[in-house]
Amino acid sequence: MTAIRHDWSTLTHRQVSELDPYRTVAVQPLGATEQHGAHLPLSTDTDIADGLFEAAMDRTTDDVTVLRLPTIAIGASAEHADYAGTLSVTAETFAETLRAIGAGVAAAGVRRLVLLNAHGGNLAAMDIAALDLRRSHGMLVVKLHYPRLRIGPIGLPAAELAQGIHGGAVETAMMLHLHPERVDRSALPAVDAAVPGMTAAPGRVAPNGEAPYAWLAGDLDASGIAGDPRLADPALGERLVTAYAAAIAEVLTETSHMECSDRP
Repeated sequence: MTAIRHDWSTLTHRQVSELDPYRTVAVQPLGATEQHGAHLPLSTDTDIADGLFEAAMDRTTDDVTVLRLPTIAIGASAEHADYAGTLSVTAETFAETLRAIGAGVAAAGVRRLVLLNAHGGNLAAMDIAALDLRRSHGMLVVKLHYPRLRIGPIGLPAAELAQGIHGGAVETAMMLHLHPERVDRSALPAVDAAVPGMTAAPGRVAPNGEAPYAWLAGDLDASGIAGDPRLADPALGERLVTAYAAAIAEVLTETSHMECSDRP
């Protein structure tokens, strides 16, 4: 059996107030509206956040009660602002938004909040907001950025997993599985073309390395992507979604069962 699920927007205020405040896990999906090269839609991060949430629900046990908050589809995307179509707020504004939403969740009596994130640009704001919510409202706030989840072998080269951080094989494959009609296969790089955003194996200092540096999308490649989307196919996307969803389900279950003491 799957988890008990409620959708915040469809409940009445009385139904929200009747939820078990210490066993309910509120989940806030976080996406973005930004360029993902010529082959993926602006909604890619949001689509993936929503798709992973839905897949995780099928794998979460029935002793977990999940309260799904409305997805935030515009995030902190300053690194992509030079490309048409990107919509962004500042990291400060995004952090304040998360603080305000978290305060509303706390006011409803729910003590556990998972930020389910699919866009790296949101991470700094998440860190700030989560700590503030812990200090101000005594909440347990879990920062779940899906690329950080450890999953088993999926059949991609190590270099692609390390460097394919935007519009590469991982995101393209998941979109081919979740929303194939939104992927423009004709816009993928030609077989004999240079692979966008791929260079020699990075050292410790790399966009996604041990000592990452701040980057703009154009720093990685003029195409706006980093990685090799040609490695993607629907079968890979299904494996990725299944693996990440199982890991997310574990996070939700652990969050539900953790002790969550209020701060005095």
